[in-house]
Amino acid sequence: MNFRKRFFHNEPQLDVAPLADIVFLLLIFFMLSSTLVMEPGIKLKLPKAKTSEIQSEDKLMISITKDKDIFVDDKKVMIDNLESEVRALLNIRREKYVVIRADKSVDHGLVVEVLDKSKLAGAKNLALAAEKK
Repeated sequence: MNFRKRFFHNEPQLDVAPLADIVFLLLIFFMLSSTLVMEPGIKLKLPKAKTSEIQSEDKLMISITKDKDIFVDDKKVMIDNLESEVRALLNIRREKYVVIRADKSVDHGLVVEVLDKSKLAGAKNLALAAEKK
């Protein structure tokens, strides 16, 4: 009996392997989901305004960088081709809404030129993007 007690004595043990698996799965989940939160696209320092509102993402976005590069939905476009590019993209969209995201250091004249070319391309509504103060 003494022999049996010595070798077959079962104490409850906690297996930490499943716990470690769950912790690593949670870590991977949060790492992947946090990278999806970052906003892709062109880096701009938008001007700040107290009255800015959040717009939905289905609008046609025109971005102007501080180096005066123009992007239409993340595709670089020359100013001479802007009107035709915007017209082609607006023809395949239901909404004719254009949002212009211009870096705060961009000349006002270039922003007005982009606004004008967008309107000539058929945009019904135009908006200037700004960050909330």
